[in-house]
Amino acid sequence: MSEVVHFDQRFLRMKTSPYQISAFTHAARERSFTKAAERLGVTQSSITQHVIKLERIMGTQLFIRRRDGLELTRAGRELFAVSDRLRTLEQLIEEKVDSYSEIATGHLNVVANAPRPAMPVIAGYVARYPRVQISFALVSWTLAMQQLRERTVDIAIVTQPEADELLYSLPVATTRYRAYVRRGHALAGFKRLSLRDLVNTPVIVPEDGSLTQQLLHRKCCELGITLPSLVKAATFPLAKEAVLHGVGVGLLLDDSMSTSRDLIAINIAEMDETYTNCLVTPTDKRELRFVRSFIDVAAQVLGV
Repeated sequence: MSEVVHFDQRFLRMKTSPYQISAFTHAARERSFTKAAERLGVTQSSITQHVIKLERIMGTQLFIRRRDGLELTRAGRELFAVSDRLRTLEQLIEEKVDSYSEIATGHLNVVANAPRPAMPVIAGYVARYPRVQISFALVSWTLAMQQLRERTVDIAIVTQPEADELLYSLPVATTRYRAYVRRGHALAGFKRLSLRDLVNTPVIVPEDGSLTQQLLHRKCCELGITLPSLVKAATFPLAKEAVLHGVGVGLLLDDSMSTSRDLIAINIAEMDETYTNCLVTPTDKRELRFVRSFIDVAAQVLGV
């Protein structure tokens, strides 16, 4: 808190401009000077110069410039946590003033920790609002929660999100874990499995930071067992291919993969709980026109 106050005092003394804050905020949102320039309708050099001036005023670097995009420094993350709230408030004011009835061109940044139910909602939204650009990525549960708190995404569809008064959460569906094997696998005839049955079998799980790995570790500790052969798949399509090619048994949420006649889903005795998928957004972004319209479409498509 003291560092943020220190920043504010320096802003007043050095007279930062709203253009510098706007350039920084858009660059932080987009992780790119070029994309920020496109959003603001200015040149890339203009964005770059504003950010450089802001860094000079603050006496610290705000971005690490990498080949694949911009990465916020600690100071950058702290400033963005404040400046993005300011930009959100400005957007709300603009929308109230404009009070237009149809959604114009815009952009939404959406992530999810599993493909479904995100995909039908995105499909419904694109069909209704074709002029709105959606950036969508599948990320780990841990990264989805981190990006929500750091405000680098507008919306996340997350399984069993952590409670946070700064986040608005709308339950949209329930899901559960199952063991997935290919047709013809030695375990394919089982109606129900125990995690103990998987001790000598390679088990395919999502990447580090996933809810799956967290829950699996807890369940194995409760049973006093270890699964020595974990195969970590970076994406769900890769996990599906691994199962279909006989690499091992996939331990995944029901909504991780599309159905296939060659996949067999088996209940797991120790993981029979249901979990709730929620649409989550920073509370102050909930009333933004694009975010609100996405929530409305999700409610219609998923019947919530």
